[in-house]
Amino acid sequence: MLILLSTLIALSIGLAVYVYQQFANRLYYAAKIGGPKAYPIVGNSIRYGTKSPADFLLEVQKSNAECGKCYRLWIGPDLIFPVTDAKLVEALLSSQKFLDKSVQYDFIRPWLGDGLLTSTGRKWHSRRKIITPTFHFKILEQFVDIFDQQSNIFVQQLKSVAASGEDFDAFPKVTLCALDVICESAMGTTVNAQLNSDSAYVRAVKDMATVVMARSYKAFARFDFTFYFTPYRKMQDKALKILHDYTDSVIRSRRQELTQAASQNGKSTDENENDVGIRKKTAFLDMLLQARVEGRPLNDLDVREEVDTFMFEGHDTTTSAICFLIGILAKHPDVQQKVYEEVQTVIGDDPTTPITLSKLNQLNYLDLVIKETLRLYPSVPIFGRKLLDNHEINGTVFPAGSNLVIFPYFMGRDPDYFDNPLEFRPERFAVETSADKANPYRYVPFSAGPRNCIGQKFAVAEIKSLISKTLRHYELLPPKQPKSEKIIAEMVLRPEGGIPVRVKKRVL
Repeated sequence: MLILLSTLIALSIGLAVYVYQQFANRLYYAAKIGGPKAYPIVGNSIRYGTKSPADFLLEVQKSNAECGKCYRLWIGPDLIFPVTDAKLVEALLSSQKFLDKSVQYDFIRPWLGDGLLTSTGRKWHSRRKIITPTFHFKILEQFVDIFDQQSNIFVQQLKSVAASGEDFDAFPKVTLCALDVICESAMGTTVNAQLNSDSAYVRAVKDMATVVMARSYKAFARFDFTFYFTPYRKMQDKALKILHDYTDSVIRSRRQELTQAASQNGKSTDENENDVGIRKKTAFLDMLLQARVEGRPLNDLDVREEVDTFMFEGHDTTTSAICFLIGILAKHPDVQQKVYEEVQTVIGDDPTTPITLSKLNQLNYLDLVIKETLRLYPSVPIFGRKLLDNHEINGTVFPAGSNLVIFPYFMGRDPDYFDNPLEFRPERFAVETSADKANPYRYVPFSAGPRNCIGQKFAVAEIKSLISKTLRHYELLPPKQPKSEKIIAEMVLRPEGGIPVRVKKRVL
């Protein structure tokens, strides 16, 4: 008993010394960088965690003005370095050293597990390798059919608001369209969200966004123990049941279909899975069911992690981009007219003409408009990396355990990187007018480097498809009653008051 007690005491002392050394290391290097005044235990969370979601970005903007392009924040015991320095962003994103995601991603793991967005190391490398072929242009061509079909439903849903001529919020309608697109693309299922707007899945996604934001900047919700006693835990539990149950049911159903098909044609399940790709349309789920890692198939949990990741990254993020783009086109009729004329030239006058990937790729001016929209309104306004060891980056030592959090939202609005940054000018992204010496890492709406967004071609194609279809049917108009713009930065960027616009049916 004495030996056991002595061992426990020694281990406790050793652990305490280790924790102290790690924390002391962070304190030492954090003091050299500096930042706003922090308080014991809670750090800076009083300043940021008590703000409403709409005021959070404004508070960070004040901190940037006070402290510069990289400074120190303490959110409880977590050390955060907000970063808007393009050279530092380049060093972080372009290197294989910094692949671990920052602490904020821990709060989304209950939903996404260790999928491609949150995993690291060997698991991330293997998942990236098997998923990359999913976004080959031949696969994207199949997804374009889905984009076109759901865009047709979307423009039909706008008939009533076009007839009324009244303001409406584009955000809910685009959200449902994007959900229909991603469900069919990811899982091969149709939820008909546009025709049944009371979607439990959409509500669950919104609730998870609220939970993640609260855990990121509210000290009492940050730790697992205290989080258990907050209302956010019940919100998370309810949302996760809806999200996971739906994905699990689709996976089970698809596996059963494969097993039944295999028994009917005398093939093994593995052989039958290999036939999945021959079908006219191949969902993301089907490709995961065919995938092998070291000769073994992915189990149901592995598949769910990647499907849920695809659902998250391909649903909310695309919704954000499309909605801000709709709002911008309504405010800038000259830009809208140029996009419309390009659509007419490439696709034709008939609004019912089906779209193809080749034609979408020819919409070059629309591509510039999308880039300029994402400069001002990046769908993912915040992302970060966690350092596992002390690292000197561009002359500054960042301690082990610290989190470097990149803000593309502020970088896109920085006059050091873009002339007249609040002016909407798509031509700034034209090759012939771009600055040869400009750091490309000043613009990272899809991240960059080894962990760049694997689905960005999918996203851009979907945006082009829906916008081109909408403009062939309607003219976008500013609202009769404009609202002041307040932006919320959660898992994705969104406007507090939605995107109020009007639509007018085009006369051909």
